[in-house]
Amino acid sequence: MKNRATFLGAILFCLLFSFQGMAQDKGVNLGVDLASRYVWRGTDYGRAPSIQPTLEFSFGKLQVGAWGAFTTSQFLNFDDEDFFQETDLYINFDIIDALSVTLTDYFFPNDVRANNNWYNFDKDETGHILEGAITFNGTEKIPFSLMVATNLYGADARNADGDIFHSTYIELGYSSNWKGTDLDFFVGGTPNKADTDKYETGFYSDSPNVVNLGVTAKKELKVTDSFSIPVSASFITNPNAENVFLVFAFSF
Repeated sequence: MKNRATFLGAILFCLLFSFQGMAQDKGVNLGVDLASRYVWRGTDYGRAPSIQPTLEFSFGKLQVGAWGAFTTSQFLNFDDEDFFQETDLYINFDIIDALSVTLTDYFFPNDVRANNNWYNFDKDETGHILEGAITFNGTEKIPFSLMVATNLYGADARNADGDIFHSTYIELGYSSNWKGTDLDFFVGGTPNKADTDKYETGFYSDSPNVVNLGVTAKKELKVTDSFSIPVSASFITNPNAENVFLVFAFSF
Protein backbone atom coordinates (compact mmCIF):
# COMPACT_ATOMS: atom_id res chain seq x y z
CA MET A 1 0.00 0.00 0.00
CA LYS A 2 1.69 3.21 -1.18
CA ASN A 3 -0.17 5.34 1.35
CA ARG A 4 0.53 3.04 4.31
CA ALA A 5 2.77 5.63 6.01
CA THR A 6 -0.03 8.22 5.78
CA PHE A 7 -2.52 5.65 7.07
CA LEU A 8 -0.37 4.80 10.11
CA GLY A 9 0.18 8.47 10.80
CA ALA A 10 -3.56 9.09 10.77
CA ILE A 11 -4.11 6.26 13.26
CA LEU A 12 -1.47 7.74 15.57
CA PHE A 13 -3.07 11.21 15.28
CA CYS A 14 -6.53 9.86 16.13
CA LEU A 15 -5.23 7.86 19.09
CA LEU A 16 -3.51 10.87 20.57
CA PHE A 17 -6.56 13.08 20.52
CA SER A 18 -9.18 10.44 21.31
CA PHE A 19 -7.41 9.57 24.55
CA GLN A 20 -6.78 13.15 25.60
CA GLY A 21 -10.31 13.52 26.85
CA MET A 22 -10.02 10.56 29.27
CA ALA A 23 -6.47 11.30 30.42
CA GLN A 24 -5.95 12.10 34.07
CA ASP A 25 -2.23 12.82 33.84
CA LYS A 26 -0.43 14.36 30.91
CA GLY A 27 3.25 14.97 30.53
CA VAL A 28 6.40 14.80 28.46
CA ASN A 29 9.30 12.56 29.43
CA LEU A 30 12.77 13.35 28.10
CA GLY A 31 15.68 11.11 28.99
CA VAL A 32 18.84 9.37 27.87
CA ASP A 33 20.65 6.21 28.90
CA LEU A 34 24.41 5.82 28.47
CA ALA A 35 25.16 2.10 28.25
CA SER A 36 28.42 0.20 27.89
CA ARG A 37 26.68 -2.04 25.32
CA TYR A 38 23.29 -2.30 23.64
CA VAL A 39 22.23 -5.87 24.36
CA TRP A 40 18.61 -6.60 23.41
CA ARG A 41 17.00 -9.95 24.12
CA GLY A 42 20.35 -11.68 24.36
CA THR A 43 22.03 -10.16 21.29
CA ASP A 44 24.71 -7.45 21.20
CA TYR A 45 23.97 -4.69 18.68
CA GLY A 46 26.89 -2.48 17.70
CA ARG A 47 29.72 -3.95 19.80
CA ALA A 48 30.37 -0.52 21.38
CA PRO A 49 28.99 1.84 24.03
CA SER A 50 25.51 3.08 23.15
CA ILE A 51 23.62 6.36 23.58
CA GLN A 52 19.88 5.71 24.03
CA PRO A 53 17.55 8.74 24.04
CA THR A 54 13.82 8.71 24.86
CA LEU A 55 10.98 11.12 24.03
CA GLU A 56 7.58 10.15 25.44
CA PHE A 57 4.18 11.82 25.70
CA SER A 58 1.85 10.52 28.40
CA PHE A 59 -1.93 10.82 28.35
CA GLY A 60 -3.10 8.97 31.41
CA LYS A 61 -3.05 5.29 30.53
CA LEU A 62 -1.69 5.96 27.04
CA GLN A 63 1.97 6.58 26.26
CA VAL A 64 3.27 7.49 22.81
CA GLY A 65 6.99 7.81 22.29
CA ALA A 66 10.22 7.41 20.39
CA TRP A 67 13.32 5.54 21.56
CA GLY A 68 16.69 5.21 19.92
CA ALA A 69 20.06 3.51 20.23
CA PHE A 70 23.22 4.87 18.62
CA THR A 71 26.59 3.19 19.07
CA THR A 72 29.69 5.31 19.57
CA SER A 73 31.94 3.22 17.32
CA GLN A 74 32.41 6.02 14.77
CA PHE A 75 33.69 8.35 17.47
CA LEU A 76 36.02 5.61 18.72
CA ASN A 77 37.41 4.96 15.21
CA PHE A 78 35.94 1.46 14.95
CA ASP A 79 34.97 -0.01 11.58
CA ASP A 80 31.81 1.45 10.02
CA GLU A 81 30.22 -2.01 10.05
CA ASP A 82 30.17 -1.81 13.85
CA PHE A 83 28.13 1.39 13.81
CA PHE A 84 24.53 0.62 14.73
CA GLN A 85 21.51 2.92 14.79
CA GLU A 86 17.94 2.22 15.84
CA THR A 87 14.96 4.56 16.00
CA ASP A 88 11.68 3.13 17.26
CA LEU A 89 8.16 4.53 17.63
CA TYR A 90 5.77 2.96 20.10
CA ILE A 91 2.26 3.19 21.52
CA ASN A 92 1.59 1.65 24.92
CA PHE A 93 -1.77 1.39 26.66
CA ASP A 94 -2.22 0.30 30.28
CA ILE A 95 -5.35 -1.85 30.26
CA ILE A 96 -5.20 -2.15 34.04
CA ASP A 97 -2.42 -1.34 36.52
CA ALA A 98 -0.57 -4.61 35.88
CA LEU A 99 -1.46 -5.29 32.24
CA SER A 100 -0.44 -3.36 29.13
CA VAL A 101 -0.36 -3.74 25.35
CA THR A 102 2.29 -2.21 23.10
CA LEU A 103 2.72 -1.66 19.38
CA THR A 104 6.32 -0.93 18.39
CA ASP A 105 7.72 0.14 15.02
CA TYR A 106 11.40 -0.85 14.88
CA PHE A 107 13.60 0.83 12.29
CA PHE A 108 17.36 0.72 11.77
CA PRO A 109 18.73 3.79 9.94
CA ASN A 110 22.02 3.45 8.11
CA ASP A 111 23.69 6.59 6.81
CA VAL A 112 25.79 4.68 4.27
CA ARG A 113 22.90 2.67 2.80
CA ALA A 114 21.60 4.12 -0.46
CA ASN A 115 18.14 2.55 -0.13
CA ASN A 116 17.60 3.70 3.47
CA ASN A 117 13.97 4.86 3.18
CA TRP A 118 11.98 5.41 6.38
CA TYR A 119 8.83 6.14 4.37
CA ASN A 120 8.81 2.81 2.52
CA PHE A 121 6.14 0.56 4.10
CA ASP A 122 5.82 -1.90 1.20
CA LYS A 123 5.60 -5.34 2.82
CA ASP A 124 8.28 -6.84 0.57
CA GLU A 125 10.73 -3.93 0.74
CA THR A 126 10.29 -2.10 4.04
CA GLY A 127 12.96 -2.00 6.73
CA HIS A 128 10.29 -1.43 9.39
CA ILE A 129 9.26 -4.18 11.79
CA LEU A 130 5.90 -3.84 13.55
CA GLU A 131 5.69 -5.83 16.79
CA GLY A 132 2.70 -6.33 19.04
CA ALA A 133 3.27 -7.21 22.69
CA ILE A 134 1.18 -7.85 25.78
CA THR A 135 2.81 -7.59 29.20
CA PHE A 136 1.77 -8.52 32.71
CA ASN A 137 3.93 -6.22 34.83
CA GLY A 138 3.47 -7.90 38.21
CA THR A 139 2.11 -6.53 41.48
CA GLU A 140 3.31 -6.24 45.07
CA LYS A 141 1.70 -9.59 45.84
CA ILE A 142 2.72 -11.18 42.53
CA PRO A 143 6.34 -10.13 41.81
CA PHE A 144 6.43 -11.96 38.47
CA SER A 145 6.14 -10.41 35.01
CA LEU A 146 5.37 -12.02 31.66
CA MET A 147 5.70 -10.57 28.16
CA VAL A 148 4.73 -12.11 24.84
CA ALA A 149 5.81 -10.21 21.70
CA THR A 150 5.31 -11.15 18.05
CA ASN A 151 6.37 -9.49 14.79
CA LEU A 152 3.19 -8.63 12.89
CA TYR A 153 4.47 -6.94 9.74
CA GLY A 154 7.61 -5.96 7.93
CA ALA A 155 11.22 -7.11 7.73
CA ASP A 156 10.99 -10.47 9.46
CA ALA A 157 12.18 -13.70 7.83
CA ARG A 158 10.03 -14.79 4.86
CA ASN A 159 9.53 -17.80 2.65
CA ALA A 160 9.63 -17.91 -1.15
CA ASP A 161 5.96 -16.89 -1.30
CA GLY A 162 6.60 -13.79 0.82
CA ASP A 163 4.83 -15.14 3.92
CA ILE A 164 6.20 -13.57 7.10
CA PHE A 165 7.74 -15.84 9.74
CA HIS A 166 6.30 -13.91 12.75
CA SER A 167 9.29 -14.23 15.09
CA THR A 168 8.01 -14.45 18.68
CA TYR A 169 9.72 -13.71 21.98
CA ILE A 170 8.46 -14.67 25.46
CA GLU A 171 10.05 -13.41 28.68
CA LEU A 172 9.38 -14.28 32.31
CA GLY A 173 10.70 -11.99 35.04
CA TYR A 174 10.92 -11.90 38.82
CA SER A 175 11.55 -8.72 40.82
CA SER A 176 12.87 -8.32 44.36
CA ASN A 177 14.83 -5.92 46.52
CA TRP A 178 17.96 -6.77 48.47
CA LYS A 179 19.48 -4.20 50.86
CA GLY A 180 18.12 -1.24 48.89
CA THR A 181 19.00 -2.58 45.45
CA ASP A 182 16.25 -3.61 43.01
CA LEU A 183 16.92 -6.97 41.36
CA ASP A 184 15.15 -8.07 38.17
CA PHE A 185 15.73 -11.69 37.14
CA PHE A 186 14.69 -12.69 33.62
CA VAL A 187 14.57 -15.61 31.23
CA GLY A 188 13.46 -15.16 27.64
CA GLY A 189 13.24 -17.31 24.56
CA THR A 190 11.46 -18.10 21.34
CA PRO A 191 8.99 -20.89 20.59
CA ASN A 192 9.53 -20.58 16.83
CA LYS A 193 10.79 -23.46 14.75
CA ALA A 194 11.85 -22.42 11.27
CA ASP A 195 11.63 -24.74 8.30
CA THR A 196 14.99 -23.71 6.86
CA ASP A 197 13.94 -25.02 3.45
CA LYS A 198 11.21 -22.35 3.36
CA TYR A 199 12.28 -19.60 5.77
CA GLU A 200 15.41 -17.80 6.77
CA THR A 201 16.37 -18.07 10.43
CA GLY A 202 14.10 -15.97 12.63
CA PHE A 203 15.25 -13.05 14.75
CA TYR A 204 16.18 -15.10 17.79
CA SER A 205 16.81 -18.70 16.70
CA ASP A 206 15.78 -21.19 14.02
CA SER A 207 14.39 -23.51 16.71
CA PRO A 208 12.79 -23.16 20.18
CA ASN A 209 15.53 -21.89 22.49
CA VAL A 210 16.32 -19.75 25.53
CA VAL A 211 18.18 -16.70 24.23
CA ASN A 212 18.17 -14.26 27.16
CA LEU A 213 18.94 -15.23 30.76
CA GLY A 214 20.28 -13.06 33.58
CA VAL A 215 19.71 -10.40 36.20
CA THR A 216 19.66 -6.60 36.34
CA ALA A 217 20.52 -4.67 39.50
CA LYS A 218 19.28 -1.06 39.84
CA LYS A 219 19.85 1.65 42.41
CA GLU A 220 20.14 5.41 42.82
CA LEU A 221 23.68 6.80 42.87
CA LYS A 222 23.59 9.79 45.22
CA VAL A 223 25.55 12.77 43.87
CA THR A 224 24.31 15.50 46.21
CA ASP A 225 21.61 15.74 48.86
CA SER A 226 19.10 16.74 46.18
CA PHE A 227 20.42 14.95 43.09
CA SER A 228 20.95 11.28 42.29
CA ILE A 229 21.51 9.25 39.11
CA PRO A 230 19.81 5.90 38.42
CA VAL A 231 22.41 3.28 37.54
CA SER A 232 22.09 -0.36 36.53
CA ALA A 233 24.28 -3.37 35.89
CA SER A 234 23.06 -6.39 33.92
CA PHE A 235 24.61 -9.85 33.74
CA ILE A 236 23.20 -11.39 30.56
CA THR A 237 23.76 -14.78 28.98
CA ASN A 238 22.47 -16.22 25.73
CA PRO A 239 22.41 -20.03 26.15
CA ASN A 240 21.55 -20.55 22.50
CA ALA A 241 24.51 -18.50 21.23
CA GLU A 242 26.70 -19.49 24.21
CA ASN A 243 27.51 -15.83 24.81
CA VAL A 244 27.73 -13.63 27.91
CA PHE A 245 27.59 -9.87 28.57
CA LEU A 246 28.01 -7.49 31.49
CA VAL A 247 26.32 -4.16 30.77
CA PHE A 248 26.49 -0.99 32.88
CA ALA A 249 24.23 2.02 32.29
CA PHE A 250 23.49 5.54 33.61
CA SER A 251 20.07 7.16 33.19
CA PHE A 252 19.43 10.91 32.98
